[in-house]
Amino acid sequence: MGAMVRICFVCLGNICRSPTAEGVMRHLVEAAGLSAHVEIDSAGTAAYHIGKGPDHRSRQAAAARGIVIGGQARQFTPADWERFDYVLAMDSSNYEDLIAHAPPEAKQKLRLLRSFDPASPPGAPVPDPYYGGAEGFDEVLDLCEAACRGLLDHLKREHGLQQTS
Repeated sequence: MGAMVRICFVCLGNICRSPTAEGVMRHLVEAAGLSAHVEIDSAGTAAYHIGKGPDHRSRQAAAARGIVIGGQARQFTPADWERFDYVLAMDSSNYEDLIAHAPPEAKQKLRLLRSFDPASPPGAPVPDPYYGGAEGFDEVLDLCEAACRGLLDHLKREHGLQQTS
């Protein structure tokens, strides 16, 4: 059985995309019986929404699929580089912000979330739905679900994660 694996999903404000990815991944990990082996969190590169809950449109779209999104927005901190094994950016802009401040030994922890989706083109983002309509939040859920399924497969393979009884 593998050790605890720690994952942080990161977008700009930590109210739409990264809490959605966190909720989707938590849902998949629980369904796989791996909650005891995977710690999941999210953060933003900016401090715009610190302390606020996820956007109501993200929560509504997720709830329609039986996925719970909660928590409070926080900003990614230097200590997070030590805490997490995987830091997964939603797009290239957040990736660049993160890599610019990453300690050299932590840079290998950073990837784009959609790099775990085998059907995704290289460098593909999870687009920010904040200024759009409800369909954008459904698209974010679709993209996060596909990438998180790939991520879960990766964790099982690379870390030997197995369901606990």
